[in-house]
Amino acid sequence: MQRTSVLFVCVHNAGRSQMAAGFLQHLAANSVEVRSAGSAPADSINPAVAIAMKEEGIDLGAQRPKILTDEAVVASDVVITMGCGDVCPIYPGKRYLDWKLDDPAGQGIDAIRPIRDQIKSLVKELISTL
Repeated sequence: MQRTSVLFVCVHNAGRSQMAAGFLQHLAANSVEVRSAGSAPADSINPAVAIAMKEEGIDLGAQRPKILTDEAVVASDVVITMGCGDVCPIYPGKRYLDWKLDDPAGQGIDAIRPIRDQIKSLVKELISTL
């Protein structure tokens, strides 16, 4: 049986989509194929996001922001956008979700923790529907 594939997309692929991908990999183990990308990727992951995720036992140290490609969308069953508007290409047969989340860019750890916790809750809900 083929694993379900999920793509998380935000603007910079340095915060929200990285946290979501980290939680899905952690909580769903190897049962889901996880990707993340950004419409305008940053040079590196937001350091405060990495700290917030480390508090949850998830290390984002090896992750790097990646550019959103049509190939990534085509290869995914579920595409979840987070604040990137209409830049994500639409293909038939895909399930699209848009999560309304604050952007952690430029925020300190205290502002990022509630965003992280909201993402964790959304990922848990997502797992129950896959």
